[in-house]
Amino acid sequence: MRAGNGRGMPVVSYVARRTGLSALVALGVVVLTYLIARVVPGDPAGVWAGPRASAAQRARVRAELGLDRPVHEQIVSYVAGVWRGDWGVSVHTHRPVRSDLFGLLPATLQLVLAGLALGLAVGVPAGLVAARWHGRWPDALVRTGALLSASMPVFWLALLLQTVFASRLGLLPIAGGYDRTVLAAHPVTGVTGLPLLDAVLTGNRAAAASYARHLVLPALVVATYPAAVAARLVRAGVLDALGEGHIQMARSLGFPERAVLGRFALRLVWNPVLQLGALVFGYSLVNTFLVEAVFDCPGLGLYAVDSVRSLDAPAVVGVTLLVALVYLAANLAVDLAQAVLDPRIRLG
Repeated sequence: MRAGNGRGMPVVSYVARRTGLSALVALGVVVLTYLIARVVPGDPAGVWAGPRASAAQRARVRAELGLDRPVHEQIVSYVAGVWRGDWGVSVHTHRPVRSDLFGLLPATLQLVLAGLALGLAVGVPAGLVAARWHGRWPDALVRTGALLSASMPVFWLALLLQTVFASRLGLLPIAGGYDRTVLAAHPVTGVTGLPLLDAVLTGNRAAAASYARHLVLPALVVATYPAAVAARLVRAGVLDALGEGHIQMARSLGFPERAVLGRFALRLVWNPVLQLGALVFGYSLVNTFLVEAVFDCPGLGLYAVDSVRSLDAPAVVGVTLLVALVYLAANLAVDLAQAVLDPRIRLG
């Protein structure tokens, strides 16, 4: 049954099936990540107890954390805890992992969404330009730029932008997610959970400017891959669409080339762009982890790096689980968006 026929049951059934499948995938992610975290050399109990702890104190901590039990029992206990909303306690911060993660998630999502928006704002027009001037120097310039953007190492580009715009020119902050002095004087009231958007919605100009200045360089780095993918997809899709009958008809009727490209041909490209949307989102999310580590931005990426260094298995598993859930939700959202935009698509 088609999604666009006005009946809600197929959509509900599809969402239910995808939710069940996502739960199985998340379970597999938890088990695999937990096993990897446990085979890594090191003693989380020693990290928790501190370097001066005695052997007896470390043994007591191991018992309290459940590290003295078989691995399969630890996994079952952890999964049961996650089902109850208990994601464990971080060895590094000594706080509930769930509180840590959901407190940092908005900052990471803000960076990912800013990078995606900037990438689409650059990539879509670039793809149209390449298609409009197919085979000429603008086309070659866009294709070369897309190739470089997609293949450029994220950490290298981040260091390059830091060196040029922060160290040499002094135009933007070199690291951090905000100016603590500014936020201390102008605290932000939470509305959506996204720091910059909350500052804008509440009219907090000082905080908004601080967040925006710290967001520019990291967002530029994250935007490189989405921009490259969007440019290549739009270029290829528009070139294919230009051969369609209604596009030829529009040209024969005297429509301007700009209208033919932007008004008719571009409409046929959105489905392929959406199909890769979740994949690009996931790739950008992974890139964000590296970007946060380089720019020292408070978020899931920096938290994950600190957790790995501290042999913090509950935090590492929690980060991996949360990222998997976000990615699965993005996939489901893309599928539903496609069904809404194109009623011919069946949800099955």
